[in-house]
Amino acid sequence: MSSVKETLGFQAEVKQLLNLMIHSLYSNKEIFLRELISNASDACDKLRFEAMADPALYEDDPELKIRVTYDKAARTITVSDNGIGMSRQEVIENIGTIAKSGTREFFERLTGDQARDAHLIGQFGVGFYSSFIVADKVTLITRRAGLTKEHAVKWESTGEGEYTIETVERPQRGTEVILHLRQGEDELLSNERLRTIIRKYSDHIQLPILMKKEVWDKDRREYVPAGEEETVNRASALWARPKSEITREQYEEFYKHVAHDFEPPLAWVHARIEGKTEYTLLLYLPSRAPFDLWDREHRRGLKLYVRRVFIMDDAERLMPYYLRFVRGIVDSNDLPLNVSREILQQSKDIETIRAGCVKRTLGLLEELAQNEPEKYARFWQEFGRVLKEGIGEDPANRDRIAKLLRFASTYTDSDAQTVSLADYLSRMKEGQEKIYYITADSFAAAKNSPHLEVFRKKGVEVLLLYDRVDEWVVANLPQFEDRPLQSVAKGDLDLGKLEDEAERKEREREEREFKDLVSRIQEALGERVKEVRVGHRLTESPACLVVDQHAIGMNLERLLKLAGQKVTPTRPILEINPRHPLVERLKKEPPGSRFMDWSHLLFEQALLAEGGQPDDPAAFVKRLNQLMLALVGEESRIWIPGKD
Repeated sequence: MSSVKETLGFQAEVKQLLNLMIHSLYSNKEIFLRELISNASDACDKLRFEAMADPALYEDDPELKIRVTYDKAARTITVSDNGIGMSRQEVIENIGTIAKSGTREFFERLTGDQARDAHLIGQFGVGFYSSFIVADKVTLITRRAGLTKEHAVKWESTGEGEYTIETVERPQRGTEVILHLRQGEDELLSNERLRTIIRKYSDHIQLPILMKKEVWDKDRREYVPAGEEETVNRASALWARPKSEITREQYEEFYKHVAHDFEPPLAWVHARIEGKTEYTLLLYLPSRAPFDLWDREHRRGLKLYVRRVFIMDDAERLMPYYLRFVRGIVDSNDLPLNVSREILQQSKDIETIRAGCVKRTLGLLEELAQNEPEKYARFWQEFGRVLKEGIGEDPANRDRIAKLLRFASTYTDSDAQTVSLADYLSRMKEGQEKIYYITADSFAAAKNSPHLEVFRKKGVEVLLLYDRVDEWVVANLPQFEDRPLQSVAKGDLDLGKLEDEAERKEREREEREFKDLVSRIQEALGERVKEVRVGHRLTESPACLVVDQHAIGMNLERLLKLAGQKVTPTRPILEINPRHPLVERLKKEPPGSRFMDWSHLLFEQALLAEGGQPDDPAAFVKRLNQLMLALVGEESRIWIPGKD
């Protein structure tokens, strides 16, 4: 078969990634070997899985293994495997491009600050490209299992924007990656150095990692190959070992392998569950959220093994979507080796394993929250919004999740979400029966809402909910520890025992005194409001908007509209503050167009305070100008002749 050699250009993102990675990760250059061995291990796992349906893929070489060799004279290091290999098209797709959704958004987040961007690179997972940290040229030769020897592919690049690809012959299936080292990297051309790196980063790999033995040559005064190979790593499933035999460093390196992350995990849980369904799990909480955490198209899940045999990546059925940030493995003793994604949908064993994974994950979070609050605060900052989704998605664990939630509140007056519902209960005023909250589209809007005025006056704490998911949370969490959650912007304000007899009598007096004004404003606003009434939640603002207790809140209505959903507009209730000078002035205003304008202005001010928009901004501005000029005694300058 004739060899056709092509020169192709890297995808723009690959060029940017290579340049950034070489500079950002050079201080930890050893990771190139970990990444190449990890890729080789994955390739062998994939062959093992595909060969369950087609044993012929093993050809005449059923023993899967990884080899690491070096050549001092040529100044090369080679990592090879007899795994699944790649076809020509797979090489182009996997190495010439970055086929990850969210790639553009990832690169937009890069800042130019090397230390910060190195963390982002770690999130992205550079894998094969880490070769260029130590090599100025990389050669890859591969043949996919099932294809004949003349369908092998040779890929080569200096990492400077282009690569060549050609068809070659390769009798063995699998892949070898040859690194042509940069000047100054000769210290890597050492059997002992490479073994040390392998034991440090890849000891957990299940497959044997082979290197040639070496003996000391007295005449040449150096170590030389002895001819035979030996296994460098322990080559046993880390999760199958007793916990007492696994070091912290080994747990962390295994995490980096399964998660393709450069940073150590925040915490982990390792357990063997015995009983009707037997399985082992090793679950990790990452230190940072991946860049594509919110991409619903990205497949996520745990690695699934059956009796130490790799079955699939991203087994979504093993963990609910609100725990999609969890990484790790599950190894079942009961599932069949030929299990498929379709079978997983129906399996009762999988339902049991899933429940066990959730239980252990929530237990780990509870342990962090109780015993390591600083770590839990780091977790919450990265994944809190995702965990909140569980309130609606997982009714069986709603109470456990609720205890893990954190919010901002008027108690801290900070946008940091550090207040638990248990914290709130511990600070409730004597006689307080409800947990009060407000939802808004930003922390500033929540903090400065007029609905909080009476609560601040009475020293009653209010939770400030400004994440979009918070509307979902309160819709699915009617109470906590038998205390109902109550929006301060819904229903008629009932402070119960927090209001004394004198305040109740004063409220009744104001309702009688302003009854006529309420009717006049109601008539002026017409269909814009459902009702106008005297309110008692305001101390500084002239008016605010509320909705009925069981109606859709105004913030939720806006969110649904932004999401493209059709929503029947809620007609709000306008509450006026009878003690505010503007309301007192309006009470004295005779009927006419000016009363009409001022009534609409009162409504539109309240609408703006809620984060809404006036239907006619120009009319709002005109009314506002008239009001300001009237207040300084210059109304006549703009008043239209013939009007009241």
